Amino acid sequence: MAKDSFLVGLIGSGIGPSLSPALHEREADRQGLRYLYRLIDIDVLDVEAQAVGDLVRAARDLGFDGLNITHPCKQLVIDHLDALDPRAEALGAVNTVVFEDGRATGHNTDVTGFAASFARGLPDAPLERVVQLGAGGAGAAVAHATLTLGAGRVTVVDALPERAADLAASLNRHFGAGRADAATPDRLAALIAGVDGDGVGGAVDGLVHATPTGMAAHPGLPLPAELLHPGLWVAEVVYRPLETELLRTARATGCATLDGGGMAVFQAADAFRLFTGREPDTARMLADIAQLAGALPAPK
Repeated sequence: MAKDSFLVGLIGSGIGPSLSPALHEREADRQGLRYLYRLIDIDVLDVEAQAVGDLVRAARDLGFDGLNITHPCKQLVIDHLDALDPRAEALGAVNTVVFEDGRATGHNTDVTGFAASFARGLPDAPLERVVQLGAGGAGAAVAHATLTLGAGRVTVVDALPERAADLAASLNRHFGAGRADAATPDRLAALIAGVDGDGVGGAVDGLVHATPTGMAAHPGLPLPAELLHPGLWVAEVVYRPLETELLRTARATGCATLDGGGMAVFQAADAFRLFTGREPDTARMLADIAQLAGALPAPK
C-alpha cells in the first residue's frame, strides 16, 4: 500500500518567513496526502550551524521522511550523510536529504530548479557569455545550472574574490577548462559592456543575480542601473518579493527578465517528488507562489 503520510522539515537560519511549508503542504493537500512540514530554525534553537549533524540525526530518529537544508548549512551537512547523489557531490552542497532504510542521502534540487525555471521562462535566451553576481550556495547551484543549459562561458563576480575563484575553478573541473572565470566587482561595467580586456571579450548575453540584494530585508540594486541595456536578459534568484528592484529596473530598460519564483517552485517540486514518490503539479505550485509572494507586505 502506498504511503500517504509524510513528516518533513527545513533546517536553516532565519527561516521563519519561508514559503516552503505552504508550497509543499498545499500540493500535498491537493493530492490527498497527510503532510506536515516543520521549520527547524537554528536561530530559534540558539545553536550554531555546525549543529546540523545533530539535527539531521534527531530528525531521522524521530521518523522524518526528509529535510530541506538552507543557508548556512548546505555544505556543513555533507559530512553527516550516508550518501550523495552525483549532482550534490559535484556541487559540494545539499539542499534536500531523504531518509530511507535508516540512511540519509543528500540531493541538490537548486540546480534542477533553476534550470527548469530558465528553460520555461527564457527558452530562447542566448547563452554564449553570461555574467553571474554571487558565488555563495545559491550562486554555485545556478552557475552549474547555467552551464548545464549550454552556456559557453560564465564569469562569476563576487565581493569575496577567493570565493568567486574557487567556484570558477570547480566549474572548470566539472564542465571543462575555459567554461568559467572569476572577476571582482570593479570589472563589472567592462564585463557587461564586453570590453573587459580579459582575452575572451565579446558582448555579454545575460546577467544572473544570486546575492541577497533585493530581498525584503536587503532592498536595493546589486549593480548600477546604467549598466543594464536592452540587449541583456536578467535572471533573478530572489523570490521575496517576486518583483525585485533589479527586475523592475531591467524590465523598464527593455531587458527580458526571469523572476526567482520559478526556481523556488521547481526546486520544491523536485524535493516533493524525492520525499513522496508522487508527481507534483508545477503549474498549480507556480500559481501558489504567485499568490503567496504577492500577499507579502512590501519591504519597509
